[in-house]
Amino acid sequence: MTAITAAYEDLIQRFVAWAETVDDIRAAVIIGSRARTERPADDWSDLDLIFFTARSERYITSADWLNHLTPYWLTFLERTATGDGQERRVLFDGALDVDFVPVPVEAIPMLPQDHEVQSMVGRGVRVIMDKDGALTEVLRHMPLSTERLSSQPPDETTFLNLVSDFWYHTVWTAKKLRRGEWWTALGCVDSYLKWQCVLPMIEWHARATHGWNYDTWMRGRFLEQWADPRAVEGLRSAFGHYDSDDLWRALFGTMDLFSWLAPETASNLGYPYPSEAVQQAVAWVKTCFEERDSYDER
Repeated sequence: MTAITAAYEDLIQRFVAWAETVDDIRAAVIIGSRARTERPADDWSDLDLIFFTARSERYITSADWLNHLTPYWLTFLERTATGDGQERRVLFDGALDVDFVPVPVEAIPMLPQDHEVQSMVGRGVRVIMDKDGALTEVLRHMPLSTERLSSQPPDETTFLNLVSDFWYHTVWTAKKLRRGEWWTALGCVDSYLKWQCVLPMIEWHARATHGWNYDTWMRGRFLEQWADPRAVEGLRSAFGHYDSDDLWRALFGTMDLFSWLAPETASNLGYPYPSEAVQQAVAWVKTCFEERDSYDER
């Protein structure tokens, strides 16, 4: 056990010791890298701690309770990665990074019905406190790390919607570049196109190639290991800097990547691909680039 791992374990024990004295907190679990055996935590991993309480709002609106644990540097609120809840993120002494997610205790019986929850605990979950035994009983009937959750392919409408979304926003980004809105263009090239269009397509491509139980993790985790090597290589030239010429380069790099990724996925799924419409969008972006001049570029 490394010194950092030991520090996290000490923090966990401090939380449990304190929570045992708080009546409204009934159970707590650890998920994520510090609960799984496949690709387990290293010294750079954070701690994801979910606790079930009758007063969940208290732990969101106030940070005073953190003083019962160990000194911390800063804390703030953030939306949870799944669902519509909030979590309190804390940076403790030693740069220990913890996500505390307070959940209403009445949610425990409904956990097996939530696919997102199944996805989270499916890789491993570690119960650190369960005063009533209710959480342990519920988790006993949910798929754990040894049972990989399967995924379903997108239907044709969903697939074609994403394709159209991507090519629409390449034209949109070109317009922003011609106007000189670098910040807006950068946000689309490096964020929207990548997270909303390219990443889902990389996942679909991988599963359409290897089977729909193929493990693509979530939100791009370990993409370098499971994605098509051509996609990983293509991403190298698909991100831009805050500079007009470099943003054009990144836009075309992103378009080049999607130009083979999406048609191959469509073919594997047996779906049509709007080649003519895509060619029109590509031609327009290229013309927009070729006709740019110093007047409309900053």
